[in-house]
Amino acid sequence: MRRDIFQAIADPTRRAIIALIALQAMTPNAIAENFNTTRQAVSKHLRILTECELVKQEQKGREIYYSLEIEKMKEVDQWLEQFRKIWETRFNQLDQLLSTIKKQKK
Repeated sequence: MRRDIFQAIADPTRRAIIALIALQAMTPNAIAENFNTTRQAVSKHLRILTECELVKQEQKGREIYYSLEIEKMKEVDQWLEQFRKIWETRFNQLDQLLSTIKKQKK
């Protein structure tokens, strides 16, 4: 079964993993040290993130390092952009309404 990005980021642990490796590439053991869970659970999350192409693996010697795939995160940003525009429009309308109310009270 092919998962999509939004299934991957729906889980809070996976979002936390993304935040961790956004700063620097890390091994699964280093990632697991940041969570109160098993190494196997972290590996499962990493597998899902890898399937969704949100993280990439790089072999360095005997270790595998996981890092964030920035280009894939842009898909999430592009999807959110449509809502950002709606929110900005509504906030601007609210600003105008509050300004009008304030002027009427003077």
